[in-house]
Amino acid sequence: MSVRDIIKMPDPVLRKKAQPLERVDDEVRQLAADMLETMYDAPGIGLAAPQVAVARRLIVIDIARDEEEKNPVVMINPEIVSLGDEPRVHEEGCLSIPDIYAEIERPAQCRVRYIDEDGATQEMDCKGLMSTVVQHEIDHLDGVLFIDHLSRLRRDRLVKKFIKAQRSSETV
Repeated sequence: MSVRDIIKMPDPVLRKKAQPLERVDDEVRQLAADMLETMYDAPGIGLAAPQVAVARRLIVIDIARDEEEKNPVVMINPEIVSLGDEPRVHEEGCLSIPDIYAEIERPAQCRVRYIDEDGATQEMDCKGLMSTVVQHEIDHLDGVLFIDHLSRLRRDRLVKKFIKAQRSSETV
């Protein structure tokens, strides 16, 4: 396993639609392991392959807050098959847009279908934070960033703030 570089906005890979994986093999499992290590190192609770410059439909998630109780989930070719009616507002951030946060409203529940690391098709009912993270990461696979769920004015303000912060960190 190795920690990979996380690409940052405005890298064009973040806006591309990721391609499905045709098979689950050792290369895919290695990518998933690297992504988990990268996510834990960042630290984060979700990571999509495009964020490590791989335009493939693979996400990793672990919403466990305790180092001792890691519960990683690897989803290959995930797709949301249903969304709940109840909304949930959560302050989201993104490893590809560091230090920028905004409250985003998404469905509080979703059902996701995916292929696991053994090549088996799975379905998972997700609620609360898990639902939010699954939707956020699948958005990445479609070239959508969490800031795209904001009004144009709010999004533009956050992008300006991000660009200013990036310039400041480059001059240090």
